[in-house]
Amino acid sequence: MKKNLILWEGNSLLDNAPIAVIALLSSNNRKTGDNGVKNMVQTVIIRTDIDPVTASKNKQDESICGSCIHRQSLGGACYVNLGQMPLSVYRAYKRGSYEYLSDMNKHWLYGRALRLGAYGDPAAIPMEIWSNVINDCKISHYTGYTHQLNYKKNGFEFDKNLTNFCMISADTPKQAKKIRDLGYRTFRVKTENSPIMANEIECLSDTKNIKCIDCGLCDGIGKNKTSIVIDIHGSRKKSYVNKYEKVNISALA
Repeated sequence: MKKNLILWEGNSLLDNAPIAVIALLSSNNRKTGDNGVKNMVQTVIIRTDIDPVTASKNKQDESICGSCIHRQSLGGACYVNLGQMPLSVYRAYKRGSYEYLSDMNKHWLYGRALRLGAYGDPAAIPMEIWSNVINDCKISHYTGYTHQLNYKKNGFEFDKNLTNFCMISADTPKQAKKIRDLGYRTFRVKTENSPIMANEIECLSDTKNIKCIDCGLCDGIGKNKTSIVIDIHGSRKKSYVNKYEKVNISALA
């Protein structure tokens, strides 16, 4: 099995803290694909000066998650177990276990599918980094999600070119409509049994058990104009339900 790769190190566009992007060439995520080369390459964004568990505890995860309402540090419903994959990646990074992406190893990514931000928001990274990786490493297709369209802190300016690669995350029907009125596709979480809006379809992983690597609909603006909706899931979903269940139902009544 090939080693994982450091795609980039630098300062977060969200708050200027030091971060890195790690590409995991093998993953056990059954939703995105089978283990090994049949899975999507997962990219993980970490702070390089503090582990993800501590960063969340101290609310320093804004460097990689920005304004996402699902941040665990804000009591949100993020399903990522910070003490597992993100922490393992951070520790391996600090041990020097990963190679840097170079002309000598970029062929490891050739023809692979790529998920931008399995943990962390792709908008924290300069757009040209994603573009260079996707083009130079001959990525076959990609998916991604960003919550940072309206992030205004620390002089951050959202690069609209990111919407070529990423869906805009929406957390309420009203928010989703506003985003789509701007011409973007949305990936919206909702409460169970709440309605689906016009121009939305349910995530095919949930409805037809189609893996992300075989679907590829969450590719930003892409060729498909349909937006995607999914029921909130994970062990922390109650926090979202408690706050947004009424608005999910009443907004479409």
